[in-house]
Amino acid sequence: MAGGDAVLSVLGELVVDLIPDPDPAADPLGTAPRYVARPGGNALNVAVAAGRLGVPVRLLARLGTGPLAAGLRRHVELAGVDPGGLVVAGEPVSLAVVGLGPDGSPDYGFHVLGAADWQWTDDELAAVLPPATAVLHVGSISSWTPPGCEAIARLVERVAASGRALVSVDPNIRPMLADGPVGTALGNTAADVRARLGRLLAVADVVKVSAEDLAWLEPEALDDLDAAAERWAARGRGLVVLTDGGAPLRVARPGRPLVHREPPRVTVVDTVGAGDSLAAGLFAGLLDAGVTTRAALDRLDDDRLLAVVDDAALVAALNCTRPGADPPTRAELAAARR
Repeated sequence: MAGGDAVLSVLGELVVDLIPDPDPAADPLGTAPRYVARPGGNALNVAVAAGRLGVPVRLLARLGTGPLAAGLRRHVELAGVDPGGLVVAGEPVSLAVVGLGPDGSPDYGFHVLGAADWQWTDDELAAVLPPATAVLHVGSISSWTPPGCEAIARLVERVAASGRALVSVDPNIRPMLADGPVGTALGNTAADVRARLGRLLAVADVVKVSAEDLAWLEPEALDDLDAAAERWAARGRGLVVLTDGGAPLRVARPGRPLVHREPPRVTVVDTVGAGDSLAAGLFAGLLDAGVTTRAALDRLDDDRLLAVVDDAALVAALNCTRPGADPPTRAELAAARR
């Protein structure tokens, strides 16, 4: 979908999601639930979704130890993602136990203390970031968890200052890891996480943020999501895409009218990886349009941008028709358009 040698570099964590088997026969007594281990994590999901869409993409992630690591690497390779950004690490792989609500929305229990994902160094990042990076996407837990979040912030600031690539940020808050007892054990407090994200958002060109993230970052923003989207765009970002479950997307650009876009209606199995799939679809469309710098983003006309957003929403919708983070291929997207 993207032309030339422009590369999407996705930086973040690898998480194995334990997804429950919804079949009542799997646990008739309710004492021994059965789970399927699926590769996950914001960065992995975005990279895999982009790879399936034909985008040249490299995943920058620390691959921990243990029997689950091989499956993570294989998942990356099968999607056509460049594994050259995987740093073999001595710490364990992160694990998330997923529960599903009646509407398919996920709830998470995390086992992440001392995991490989939070230990980035400046030297590791410098060694794996490809020179052809046209979009650098960061977000989720690794972007605001110490000690590695400091190295990530320094890299993002260098890329932004160079002007050679777009910087994209997705806060992707996980409240139990950002605050409270588990957050404290990771080195996180609410104030620290907001400050660390503020540092990234200050230099971001593209921001994808969910209403759930806003509820944690700026609770007052929920009173008027339209105003929140416009306010976030006015702070210097070139594009803000605000998601709100199955409600219309809000698309905000500085100095331009706010636009609502209705997402496709599908039968939802679950919503795991929906936001990540949308982000990948957005990057695929921007790269296909030749948008690799902030200047190019600012020049992109509204009609072309909204077509990109609609495609991204369709990618997310197709992901929701299957269990776990299982985004569509380029061929599946084309068939769904028809």
